[in-house]
Amino acid sequence: MEPGTIVLTVLLVIVVIFVVVALFKMVQIVPQATALIIERLGRYEKTFEPGLHWLIPFIDKVRAGVDLREQVVSFPPQPVITSDNLVVSIDTVIYFQVTEPKSAVYEIANYISGIEQLTVTTLRNVVGSMDLEQTLTSRDQINGQLRGVLDEATGRWGVRVNRVELKSIDPPASVQGAMEQQMRAERDRRATILTAEGVKQSAILTAEGEKQSQILKAEGDAQAAILTAEGEARAILQVFGAIHEGNPDPKLLAYQYLQMLPEIANGSSSKLWVVPTEFTAALGSIAKGFGGTPGTPGIPAEPSDDDDSGSGVSAAVRAALGKSGLQDPGEALAEARRQAQAATADATSSGTRSGAPFERGVERGQRPAGEQPPAPPAPTQPRTLGTDDEGTPPPPQQ
Repeated sequence: MEPGTIVLTVLLVIVVIFVVVALFKMVQIVPQATALIIERLGRYEKTFEPGLHWLIPFIDKVRAGVDLREQVVSFPPQPVITSDNLVVSIDTVIYFQVTEPKSAVYEIANYISGIEQLTVTTLRNVVGSMDLEQTLTSRDQINGQLRGVLDEATGRWGVRVNRVELKSIDPPASVQGAMEQQMRAERDRRATILTAEGVKQSAILTAEGEKQSQILKAEGDAQAAILTAEGEARAILQVFGAIHEGNPDPKLLAYQYLQMLPEIANGSSSKLWVVPTEFTAALGSIAKGFGGTPGTPGIPAEPSDDDDSGSGVSAAVRAALGKSGLQDPGEALAEARRQAQAATADATSSGTRSGAPFERGVERGQRPAGEQPPAPPAPTQPRTLGTDDEGTPPPPQQ
């Protein structure tokens, strides 16, 4: 090829390459949430927002791209001295967003570094006016003060601080040990107080329960006593009414008295059976009821016609016995005879063993006619254990 042709071809290739490069530089595509700062001949020209834009090749150029999204920057722990002269390490986290890309590029060289240093100085000023306890318990207050100072200072940089958080506050190891002991003591104190309150409540409830139980028991005993007294009163009234309605005679009362004697003698604590002086009178009433001769020892005289309580059983008494369910007089008379015979036999055997004279075979109707019965001996008091030779009981023991 000729030299001229070669030079022309080279020039044509250079022109094509220049045009391609110029076209490539003319077209600028800006992504979403990003802003481009455009300078023309070294001066700020405009800010390209997301989309397609055209540039003048070799005249306009992109100075910087700014991310418009909210950013999170964590700064390393910074030593801060509290008002009580304790050094604590505070780690902070800043949430900020660029609102004006031009100011963020031209007003400060590195806005992230500026935010970090401003955070450290502001944090020392805020925490320096608090003691350790306030620092540990006033995180929200510290965050609010930091955010207010940073937002005011970074406003002219085109940066808005949305949030400031204290990630951690680390006191010295010795202080941490003392704090742990303090917290342990405080928890022990609270546990002791709660235990004491529980014991107190338990004692109060127990006392109230016992009080109510005693009150209910006393009320129950009182009602039981009242009902028992009412029952006994009704029983006494019914028995008294039945007795008056039946109009009992002395023979029936003597029979009942004889029935009670074996029960008195069969007591488990009875060591000696003392025969009362009324025993002969009771036997006399029974014997008279069985047809004994009036005037004999132990047999009372015949009642007068005016006496309403005669030995006969009236129809009213029988009716009362039928209503009250008592035993028939005939059956009671037969039972009384059997018991009288048994008592007579026991008295005969006991008299023979003791050497006292006793007439055997002499009963009512067998004594010869015209012979008067022997005079009854004078009643003597029964001798019991603990009496002297004259039958006088010893004086009672005090």
